[in-house]
Amino acid sequence: MNAIPTRLGLLILLVATAAVPVLADDETPLARATFAGGCFWCMEPPYDRLDGVIETISGFSGGHVSNPTYEQVVRGGTGHLEVVQVVFDPNLVDYQRLLEVFWRNIDPYQADGQFCDRGEIYRSAIFFHDEEQERLARESLAELAANGPEPGPIDTRILRFESFYPAEDYHQGYYLKNPVRYRYYRWRCGRDQRLEQLWGDQAGG
Repeated sequence: MNAIPTRLGLLILLVATAAVPVLADDETPLARATFAGGCFWCMEPPYDRLDGVIETISGFSGGHVSNPTYEQVVRGGTGHLEVVQVVFDPNLVDYQRLLEVFWRNIDPYQADGQFCDRGEIYRSAIFFHDEEQERLARESLAELAANGPEPGPIDTRILRFESFYPAEDYHQGYYLKNPVRYRYYRWRCGRDQRLEQLWGDQAGG
């Protein structure tokens, strides 16, 4: 007899393959959002803290190579960005709130990556999954361009979501598995310093 997979196992499988929708407890389909904000380790914690977020998964989107490894993406040539995919219950947290958290965790003015991580794979982007997400993302970008904390062009791109490939297991929940190394990396990278400079007490979402 085949073993019955756990709900978490099904969730990971269905999110990664974009199969039939996973359902929240009241039978409402869970939704997905995909954000590129530089190092994917650093984009998991602010979303994990939100009520209504079911799971965050580090991975890759936007490229042309199927099932890439981390080493392939870092070497370049796959076209992928490091992303975090957020699985959430829209009854408990809306996409607008996810966008607010996204902006407060990136430097939208940086064109060559994010913080100390330089290169195409670390550039910031919002991958929209449907027309409503696209509308809200573009509205939020326009608002930031008009009323942002600094002058200058916003470099964050808004792209249609096409595929998502989870990163290797050791990348998932890295900040929980390796808290000391994670905190040192954030400090060395200047991430929190720059976020505070941009967003003040709103930094981090």
